[in-house]
Amino acid sequence: MPFMLIALALLICAAAAFFLTMLRKPAQPVGKHFSVPREPVSGLIEPEASLPPVLLPVQPSRADVDAVRFSIGLRGYRCDQVDDVLDRLAGRIEELENKIRDIESRRVISDTSEN
Repeated sequence: MPFMLIALALLICAAAAFFLTMLRKPAQPVGKHFSVPREPVSGLIEPEASLPPVLLPVQPSRADVDAVRFSIGLRGYRCDQVDDVLDRLAGRIEELENKIRDIESRRVISDTSEN
């Protein structure tokens, strides 16, 4: 007997759900339905920049790269990937700056020893 009551309750719920869904949506023909825009669409519109651009000096140092901050956008880049690239770039710049300082110091030492 309890099995019959549960089955009857499920049947009533399913029938009620079916009729409620039929009442909510009018029947539409099968297929895609498109509305024609009143104005021609030429493509995606570029968003207006509301923040100043992120600029680096002509010869950026590690401190310049460390100071760069990007604004967060809805469809922006993943912050962890940008941070990783900036960390690698900053490390490479620091490495090159150290190499330049080393070469310049060797040149100064060699110039003073010749005189």
